[in-house]
Amino acid sequence: MTNNLSVVINADAPQVWTMLREPAKISQWHGWEADDQAEEINEIYFKDTVVESADHTELTVDGGDVFTLKPVRNGTLVSVTRSALDHNSEWAAWDEDITQGWLTFLQQLRFALERHPHDKRRTSFFSVPGTAGSAIEKLGVKDVPAPGEEYSLTLSTGEEISGRVWFKSNHQVGLTVHSYAEHNDGLLIVADQPVIEDVRPDGGSLVIISTYGLGAHKLESIRALWDEWRSENYPSSEPLH
Repeated sequence: MTNNLSVVINADAPQVWTMLREPAKISQWHGWEADDQAEEINEIYFKDTVVESADHTELTVDGGDVFTLKPVRNGTLVSVTRSALDHNSEWAAWDEDITQGWLTFLQQLRFALERHPHDKRRTSFFSVPGTAGSAIEKLGVKDVPAPGEEYSLTLSTGEEISGRVWFKSNHQVGLTVHSYAEHNDGLLIVADQPVIEDVRPDGGSLVIISTYGLGAHKLESIRALWDEWRSENYPSSEPLH
């Protein structure tokens, strides 16, 4: 498994560009629902330091990281090139964390365009400390098949899920989940987070659950299972958002 900040998305470059340049569309793939999501999107993608290329194939976001869009046979190759950080800067300690974040966001962008380009997602999110162990290992998703392969398993939450492996990297696993959407699939991402001295000295894990078109009762039952598992395995962590 490798970390690679590029994905091939089965969509043409103008479709990808639209997903990168309209705030309402960015909110359907970037991160997760939160009170400060709109502010974060504006800061990253629309600040006055952001630069668009004239041909809409390159976007330099705040901080200097660059999205590049290249048409290929199966769609569009979307890559993020990290800016060179001054190792004495305040962001140096967060370098690997930012890289891992882009890996997650690229896979969320691909999922939104390929599976739910016009649908509204509902997300549940939580993060947990590393002192109690890797969430990937605790949930039982470490040994899922290769990306693109079908899987079926019972999570340690007690929930039976199935679908396809969306992606795997050194520190992340993404699974499509049939039961997380009324039509098509939802997406489950479990990521182990890097150590950040004085902030996250033991590392940690995060879980992002993206659902589509579920009724309130079904959605709440999924959230309750996850929150119960979180509180039992990581009692010092905060509840789901």
